[in-house]
Amino acid sequence: MPHIIVEYTDNIRADARVPALLKTINDVLIAQDGVFPIGGIRSRALALTDYRMADGEEDYAFVHITLKIGAGRPEAARKAACDALFEAVKAHFAELYARRYLALSMELVEFNEGGSYKHNNVHARFKKA
Repeated sequence: MPHIIVEYTDNIRADARVPALLKTINDVLIAQDGVFPIGGIRSRALALTDYRMADGEEDYAFVHITLKIGAGRPEAARKAACDALFEAVKAHFAELYARRYLALSMELVEFNEGGSYKHNNVHARFKKA
């Protein structure tokens, strides 16, 4: 963990630079001083083809990011990570935001580890000897 899901309207697909966004997201989470294990970070994006926004009268667009983490991290660490992540997302979309209707949103979802099942050998690569 964490897992990041980026949902975005397909009417911005050409301008969204999704691979660069996913790299930025991972880089921001890695930079959080060990709050998140590097081997557990997963980011993915889903282009939405069926959506409606507001009154439907304009070519509106949105990007919604869900950050899923296991419970137990201190509030200050969660806030710092979310603040840094959302600022990076806003910077990524700044030019597009300036020229079209665009809504950016993000939510943090914490869940109890008792309901999470994992099998991952990637963590071993990042263990310090």
